[in-house]
Amino acid sequence: MPLDVHLIDGASGFFAFGGLCVDFPLENKPPSGKLSSVGISSRAYAELEARLRRQKERSAPQAVSSHGTPEGVVLGLDPSLRGTGYGLVERKADHLHAVAFGVVRCPRDWSRTACLATLVRTLHELVAQHRPQVAVLEGLFHARNVRTALVMGEARGAALGVLAGAGLEIYEIPPRRVKLAITGHGAAGKQAVARMVTRLLDLTTIPGPDEADALALAVAHWQSCCHPWATVSRRI
Repeated sequence: MPLDVHLIDGASGFFAFGGLCVDFPLENKPPSGKLSSVGISSRAYAELEARLRRQKERSAPQAVSSHGTPEGVVLGLDPSLRGTGYGLVERKADHLHAVAFGVVRCPRDWSRTACLATLVRTLHELVAQHRPQVAVLEGLFHARNVRTALVMGEARGAALGVLAGAGLEIYEIPPRRVKLAITGHGAAGKQAVARMVTRLLDLTTIPGPDEADALALAVAHWQSCCHPWATVSRRI
């Protein structure tokens, strides 16, 4: 009867086979005797190892600390024509820090082209000032009608153009997976997400909903980088 194999710690190669936990360093192939003793073949282990490394390559930022942990700045972005939320989260020495966050606001009487120009200009300034290596956006969005979907698509396209042109790695995460990663509940409300982001980043005040969503995207992506077996972000 085959055993269920679960990856507990990807950094050290700590696996659970059924009810038995075994530590196999990923840098060195374990002796075949150890593998057979828990009912896994060398080929199965090699496939598991390759899958883990592929996940790490897909989600790892460019910078790595002297201890081998990923570091850098991730830009979370929640595009909208009238109010685009952004949040820059930096990781240093296993600590997440909110570098900057806010909302790109455009008045109702502004034309769509004026709003898009403001969004593009602001994103250029943010990227030039904070130099993020990675940008993360929501993978799916819901619109009540075709016109709303078109407007939201315009804002998302403008943002993607700036980020891709700046050479950032761009990822997306479905909204439900962001909520699950941040609060542990995929149907959590915006207030729950904002409160949890405040705790995770040690903020002095609770951010607004647009800012909180953007910060949550960045935090969720960092979780993917540091725990590749729980990957939630997908590169686009």
